[in-house]
Amino acid sequence: MATFKTLTYQSIALAGIAQSTYLVDQLATQGKADNAGIEASLSSLLIMEPDNPVDIYGGLQGIKIGLEQLHQQLSENNITNVQQARYSASLVFLERKFANETDMQRMVHNKLKIAQNQQEHFGVMHENVIANLADIYQQSISTIQPRLMINGEQVYLSSSEIINKIRALLLAGIRSTMLWRQCGGNRLKFLMYRGKIRDELKFLLSELN
Repeated sequence: MATFKTLTYQSIALAGIAQSTYLVDQLATQGKADNAGIEASLSSLLIMEPDNPVDIYGGLQGIKIGLEQLHQQLSENNITNVQQARYSASLVFLERKFANETDMQRMVHNKLKIAQNQQEHFGVMHENVIANLADIYQQSISTIQPRLMINGEQVYLSSSEIINKIRALLLAGIRSTMLWRQCGGNRLKFLMYRGKIRDELKFLLSELN
């Protein structure tokens, strides 16, 4: 992805992370979240060979929530959603460890191919497909220490349907984190170009309106 090492694509990948973690927080605290956003985030796991990073989300519209959330976060002096920020930071940390686990990567890739076939029959929002994606997270990222703990209302966190969506979305967040690195993103660049990333997000949002 050498040709995609631009601030634009880094910003899009960061919005992908923000969208996944925002939806996770919504599910954990309210028991529901934007279905179109969930579908776009989960679909990103099953698009193996995109022409460019935007295609992973089915176009800019697919990560509108992430663009809005990240732009809002970068426009405020204080962190507006502490849990979302914590989840995002944890995903970046976990993805770095995952990047060194070649056997685990191979296992995830093979299982995602099975999920891809399943999705072609049922659609990505089918409970069996989501359960499969959640299981892939359970067998891979969830085994890396320290485990990412989700805070929310117990009534929602005890629902297998909601937990499966949360785990599948966390896997999608890892996918976006990998994309961010592939596009040349790193923590130092994020801190150095915070203002430029915010401006890029504003421009991308204007393209949607």
